Amino acid sequence: MQHTDIMKLQKYLQMKFDNRQIDVRPRNRQDDSVEVYVGDEFLGLIYLDDDDGDQSYMFQMAILDFDLEGL
Repeated sequence: MQHTDIMKLQKYLQMKFDNRQIDVRPRNRQDDSVEVYVGDEFLGLIYLDDDDGDQSYMFQMAILDFDLEGL
């Protein structure tokens, strides 16, 4: 993904979730996805879907059972 696209995704997520600590980072040797962090905590990946020129983004986040313990 281009730097401008990464910045747009970061700004969108920060506004959507009202959290300026959301950080979208490029991945090593991968140009079809980026990593999403809140501070130092990895949240998930955003994948670029470019189907016939129509671009969209898919956010994938795994929630493990021990993450839910104590809630």
